[in-house]
Amino acid sequence: MTDKAISPLRRRMIEDMTIRKFASKTQHDYVQRVKHFAAFLRRSPDTASFEDVRRYQLHLAESGAGVPTLNQSVSTHCGSFSRSRLDVPTS
Repeated sequence: MTDKAISPLRRRMIEDMTIRKFASKTQHDYVQRVKHFAAFLRRSPDTASFEDVRRYQLHLAESGAGVPTLNQSVSTHCGSFSRSRLDVPTS
């Protein structure tokens, strides 16, 4: 990844994926999924509820996203995103 300033949530997510030995491309893809999710929400993903995640997944399915995209979205939001979000300070 890069040294430019990134949010605490993104940093934590990348650190968690590094600990879990995710390949660089997988990390990039997961970060992109969260970026697209944030664009859908029009706010930071660390404010998202599980209902927001569900609405996003429904949006992807209705938009014709393929099974791999849907599966990666589920993995990203229910896996790395959720675990990272639990321990990120809100201040």
